[in-house]
Amino acid sequence: MRVANHLVRAAILAAIASLVADVVQSRTGQLATLLPSALAATETPAAPAPAGDPVSGQQFYQSCMGCHSLDENDVGPKHRGVVGRKAGIVPGYAYSAALKGSGIVWTPAMLDRWLQGPQKLVPGVKMYFTVANPKTRADIIAYLAKQH
Repeated sequence: MRVANHLVRAAILAAIASLVADVVQSRTGQLATLLPSALAATETPAAPAPAGDPVSGQQFYQSCMGCHSLDENDVGPKHRGVVGRKAGIVPGYAYSAALKGSGIVWTPAMLDRWLQGPQKLVPGVKMYFTVANPKTRADIIAYLAKQH
């Protein structure tokens, strides 16, 4: 019951943060900065993510390379060292205001949520690509975690 209550509260906080951002954007023409505490409160996944295999993740990462690379900014920012890094801080990459102000730290759990729907997690970001399969997400994250 406690888990269910936590998930309900997390969903409510995420919905409120999204609604506030929409209202502020419609009144000011600027996207509101989402509260880091609202994002942190919703970081806990509903179910534990499967264990990732970095060898498989390297293969799956090929689908990310249309926009990203490990060592150079491209359409998206470079990924080397992404696990544990605060979002929106890679030098030389033009991030959206939404991501720069999100307060997100790229933990494995947050990357898993991000890959399920970047626009749902932080409305107004540039990325639309999603990875539906939980095992594939876990493998990609395991691969990125080894890229320091």
